[in-house]
Amino acid sequence: MLLSLSLILLVGMFLGWLFKQIKLPSLIGMMLTGIILGPSVLNLIDNSILDISSELRRIALIIILTRAGLTLKWSDLKKVGRPAILMCFVPAVFEMIGILILAPLLLNVSIIEALIIGAVVAAVSPAVIVPKMIKLIEDGYGKDKSIPQLILAGASVDDVFVIVLFTAFLGLEQGDKISVISFINIPISIILGVLIGLLIGFLLSKFFTKCHMRDTVKVIIILCISFVLSTIENELTIPITFSALIAIMFMGITMQKNNKEISERLSSKFNKLWVGAEIMLFVLVGATIDLQFVSKTALPAILLIFGSLCFRMLGVYISLIRTKLTIKERLFCMFSYIPKATVQAAIGGIPLSLGLSCGNTVLTVAAIAIIITAPLGAFLIDITHKKLLKR
Repeated sequence: MLLSLSLILLVGMFLGWLFKQIKLPSLIGMMLTGIILGPSVLNLIDNSILDISSELRRIALIIILTRAGLTLKWSDLKKVGRPAILMCFVPAVFEMIGILILAPLLLNVSIIEALIIGAVVAAVSPAVIVPKMIKLIEDGYGKDKSIPQLILAGASVDDVFVIVLFTAFLGLEQGDKISVISFINIPISIILGVLIGLLIGFLLSKFFTKCHMRDTVKVIIILCISFVLSTIENELTIPITFSALIAIMFMGITMQKNNKEISERLSSKFNKLWVGAEIMLFVLVGATIDLQFVSKTALPAILLIFGSLCFRMLGVYISLIRTKLTIKERLFCMFSYIPKATVQAAIGGIPLSLGLSCGNTVLTVAAIAIIITAPLGAFLIDITHKKLLKR
């Protein structure tokens, strides 16, 4: 196990750095590491790590959502207003509709399986978008209309919205009864998650202000609370639940609002944690990919991804109707909502780990979506922001 961990981290860091040198996202190199070290090629990753890969991916998702929450500001959320709220769910819903139409035709899957694929693919990637939008904010691009803040806010909540839907659709595929309560629970779980996150974030900000301790200890406390919330959500058997992931993100947003200085230091700590978590996340996704299955499914999966992106970009455009954004600025927002990586890596392997018949298909589509959209979206953001946004 220790040798496997060493190989994952060292080779993952090296290939990630190598891909970055050729102007491609480092996460592609990390996924390639998983494929090379995994069962499909060299088989050098210990089974004990693969057995807990779903838990490790969950930890990585918690870290990225906490980091996003500590980065977002209430003032920015208020400033961008209605468009930010629409960007949280409209593009994802449009993309899921596109996949619901195309997936049964291209991949020969059922309606519920198509919804699961849609929920996995429809999330935008904080791992790609967050650092790029923060850089645009620092450089002053789109600042007058808060365009980076709009994308940052929408992309962060978009992920949690999609994950909540994924959990609901997964339950239906596992045999849970389709009832009105199942769908009523989706908005309720989001609202309850927000309220729980606001309450815990407020209490933590007060506690951290009065009790002096090292920032590392604060990070451990936040992570432990996040793990407890995630466990409680999974263990609840009542019809109405709450979204732990939304609670975790709003915990960070509330701490940012109540104590900016502490939240900035904590955000820096979580950035450092993400260095290791990112490698584990994408390497383990690569390790679970079945190359033989990918070779059979690659072409229809690629067609599905590009088709669904058209639906997604239409959803972004509709979200920005009746705003002061120019055509160029709206086009930039559409490009910025292309990258996929983090959520696909975190939840793409869950159906396979649960033994669902669609597991390999979901994982393959998720992996191909990362390989295509992460570099494409990052490339488009880099080459168009100077031409499409005002500084």
